[in-house]
Amino acid sequence: MAPPPVVAIDGPAASGKGTVAQGVAQALGLHYLDSGSLYRLVALKASREGVAANDEARLATLARLLEVEFDRHRIRLEDGDVTEELRAEPVSAAASRIAVLPSVRTALLSRQRAFRRPPGLVADGRDMGTVVFPDAILKIYLMASAEARAGRRYKQLIEKGNSVTLEGLLLDIRERDARDSARAAAPLKAAADALILDTTEMTIDASIAFVLERAKAMIAPTSG
Repeated sequence: MAPPPVVAIDGPAASGKGTVAQGVAQALGLHYLDSGSLYRLVALKASREGVAANDEARLATLARLLEVEFDRHRIRLEDGDVTEELRAEPVSAAASRIAVLPSVRTALLSRQRAFRRPPGLVADGRDMGTVVFPDAILKIYLMASAEARAGRRYKQLIEKGNSVTLEGLLLDIRERDARDSARAAAPLKAAADALILDTTEMTIDASIAFVLERAKAMIAPTSG
């Protein structure tokens, strides 16, 4: 029996991959994996335990032993709802640093692959199509200019009452891009067979429609 189909959506920070992936998953009735949340969970747990962001061995142990539960749009860590806490900028920044560590990525690999269940999965991240699900039936690589991504992140954070500057966010995004692309383990890059979608001038609805059109054509024949 063929494994459940996977739609892999990768891209740099604030490219819109999470919103697009959720929209596609909801429209198709598939499971959804926000792989970045797993790295943010490790970062949050490390902060609570006082584990340094460069202590690879201890971080890998935390990753393997995470007591986490995903319930629709909520995420629980050790019985506590941490959904909003995971989106805080310090946690996201720490997660980006932790994600370069090979042992941490290896520890989380089986957890990510466990999300692949019938009737199928839409997974977003930075290495979904290259490492985690190389056999995905559809691979999308979302991209956008650093300026556009910083503007999106700025709007989101300001609406939530955070005090941030556009210049600071732009610098942070460029640093993350460099770190993600240069890491030795699963560097950020488009899979050889991925479709490249530049969302700089696109709305979220248009981006979702682009992926949906292609996903439906590929998934429909396998579901009947």
